[in-house]
Amino acid sequence: MQEIEIRVKGQIDRSWSKWLGTIAVAHTASGETVLTGQVRDQAALYGLLERLSSLGIQLEAVTVKQAAKAGEAQRNVTRPKDANNQWHEHLKKKGEKQ
Repeated sequence: MQEIEIRVKGQIDRSWSKWLGTIAVAHTASGETVLTGQVRDQAALYGLLERLSSLGIQLEAVTVKQAAKAGEAQRNVTRPKDANNQWHEHLKKKGEKQ
């Protein structure tokens, strides 16, 4: 399991938590929505990001806290604000292959 935090522009309704599975929805004072929770693996994370993208939700940042193996420190991976553009490029390429 991987602990994730996804920051998106705007405030989405907290009731979306049900639609997002085990992902919690919180709002910041600056008007962002923060989605936190656990995903099984990278495939589950990409599935979640694809669902958000299909709704036109703009990503601000994606942080993945890798599950630590015995004796290893936890590693955080944060994607910058341009991750949204990169994600859309990924989806375009994926669509072209189909």
